[in-house]
Amino acid sequence: MEKITMAHGSGGKSGAELMARIFGKHFKNEILDKMEDAAVLEINGRIAFSTDTFVVTPTIFEGGDIGKLCICGTVNDLLMMGAVPKYLTCGFVLEEGLDVELLDKIVESMAATAKKAGVTIVAGDTKVVEGHGGLFINTTGIGIIPEGRDISASNCKTGDKLILSGTLGDHHACILSARMNVENNIKSDCAVLAPICNALFDGGIEVRTMRDVTRGGLGTILNEIARSSSVHINLEEESIPVSDEVSGFCGIMGLDPLYMGNEGKMIIVVPGEKAEKALELVRGTEEGKNAAIIGTVTEEKKASVTMTTRLGGSRIVDVLYGEGLPRIC
Repeated sequence: MEKITMAHGSGGKSGAELMARIFGKHFKNEILDKMEDAAVLEINGRIAFSTDTFVVTPTIFEGGDIGKLCICGTVNDLLMMGAVPKYLTCGFVLEEGLDVELLDKIVESMAATAKKAGVTIVAGDTKVVEGHGGLFINTTGIGIIPEGRDISASNCKTGDKLILSGTLGDHHACILSARMNVENNIKSDCAVLAPICNALFDGGIEVRTMRDVTRGGLGTILNEIARSSSVHINLEEESIPVSDEVSGFCGIMGLDPLYMGNEGKMIIVVPGEKAEKALELVRGTEEGKNAAIIGTVTEEKKASVTMTTRLGGSRIVDVLYGEGLPRIC
């Protein structure tokens, strides 16, 4: 099986052959094919711009791989600002000894996910370093924000409702299970969230805030929103969806779903009177079929998050402290 060598990063014949055989094959488009020093793009109006680097281990996991993950992650960041994702760049750091066949599979996955998301990969870079056959990817994305959309973590108001698009903890539990060689049916929730966003906007819902629930989990994300809007948020524990299998896994491992990473879930804040309609629209998508209204913005000028427990008590929900599961994305 062919391996990546330092020659693939030298800028010579080996590198050119790798570019043509893998990246050129899967990422082929009229902008990238010009092989210029920079892509020339047509962009009008306000844009959203985001970048992220992906280092997940294992590289391939149940429900996805680092290629699918890097596209979903950056596209979702743009979507959370109300943008229509348009263009991506990707930078690869390949460790010497990486299987070329594995690289081809990852790049193919990236191309398929980008096509599904409606984005074009217009520029990229590859570096080869000494190592043990690993792979790291950086993706940067640009999206166009349509007129009239104002999505921000600072927009929440008293009486707003919070909708969670689905079950918590799937990605985190999947990655940890793979590392520990635990056999179960848990799959990563890695997904592009465009269908949910499109359903809400096409349905005329006034969306105050959207955030994808990734590292740090729901508890950390909600505290960031509460601080940005200077509001108090109260959750209902009974309403927060967690699959039976993930719940059982958490019980064994001593994990709290509120602080587990996800890669295909989002929190949506909408005016209270629009919450039921918004929930119906979200549940009408495959990505949001398990969505639920999980809480309310109850008070302004009090940046905090609490949760009413199943037993009727009240619990403070703080940010994640210490180190969560490393290299989850």
